[in-house]
Amino acid sequence: MTDPRPRLVIIAFSRLVSDARVLKQIARFREQCAVTTIGYGPAPEGVAEHCAIPDEAALWRWPRVALILRQYRRAYRGNAALIAAREALRGREIDAILANDIESAGIALEVVPPQQVHLDLHEYAPRQREELWRWRVFVAPFVRWMTRRHAARVPSVSTVSPGLAREYRAEFGIQASVVTNAAPSIDRDPHGTGSPIRLVHSGAGLANRGIALMVEAVERSTADVTLDLFLTRNDPRFMLELAELCAASARCALHPPVPYEELADTIARYDVGVFVLPPVNVNYRWALPNKLFDFVQARLGVIVGPTPDMAAIVREHGVGAVTDDFTAAALTRELDGLTPATVDAWKAASHRSARALSAELEVEKWATAIGAILSRGR
Repeated sequence: MTDPRPRLVIIAFSRLVSDARVLKQIARFREQCAVTTIGYGPAPEGVAEHCAIPDEAALWRWPRVALILRQYRRAYRGNAALIAAREALRGREIDAILANDIESAGIALEVVPPQQVHLDLHEYAPRQREELWRWRVFVAPFVRWMTRRHAARVPSVSTVSPGLAREYRAEFGIQASVVTNAAPSIDRDPHGTGSPIRLVHSGAGLANRGIALMVEAVERSTADVTLDLFLTRNDPRFMLELAELCAASARCALHPPVPYEELADTIARYDVGVFVLPPVNVNYRWALPNKLFDFVQARLGVIVGPTPDMAAIVREHGVGAVTDDFTAAALTRELDGLTPATVDAWKAASHRSARALSAELEVEKWATAIGAILSRGR
């Protein structure tokens, strides 16, 4: 029997089963739509069909000569990951496409008109790695070409934070709604804070993410605090340096990453989630990451740097503190003032705010966008 549900294709050049944002898209639509996914790795649970991009077809491997000569159409056409996605889309009957990140926009527009696409921009792509001069010289002009040629043609767009939405509007005239990286709602009660106060950070093991400064701040603090890090090995050299720092510390410990489905229970054993992110590029300046919302769903207190969109949520909901600047000294000052009573008050605020800051409310913005596309199609 033919599936009567609308045919939705979700494209993401990531390992889908570990991409928290894309998994929320899949979970929201897999019942009402016949969802076909295109991306790396095995099939996500509940999809009608999955088209796997070969692991060896890395998205970042653009044809070098074409990029240097600024032959951008040739570079886009010649990327192995895009070739695989293009082949997976060939000949399909499609009602709507939910395309993730800038690279997928052009592929979607090759098979359906712009009115059948919703583009979800996870980062500010034109300045994603602007701290690296090679990227600024060779890659950034190409990404701007993709943004103007593809993304600017799509009428339905979302991104992850208010700051990034303003950047897209100011430079490219793209009117993006905001769908935050909120975590799924969890029904749990906060636990009492003891001594030591246990800090936690999870995420990518990258040198420019301020992880070393968080270790330094804990080491300098006069408060009875510890710090546990659950990090992926994105930068092996940095991770070796960090492992040495933690091995020499009685307060800081480095752990392997945990699967996303286990993360909430893992970090819920702690008291305060910490993330002080130096604004080394525009995406860090306007970051509103998963981990902030993970901390809230785990019923933790939160300490962040003065990253505007993160700081706004922490202050509005009273779930923690914002450091004066992005230095280890500023974080140490916050830690020195910590007491179990203060942290318990933050945890109570996280508990009160958990529903309002949950993914269940945020994903309905995608549902509205895709619903509008499907209504037009009918």
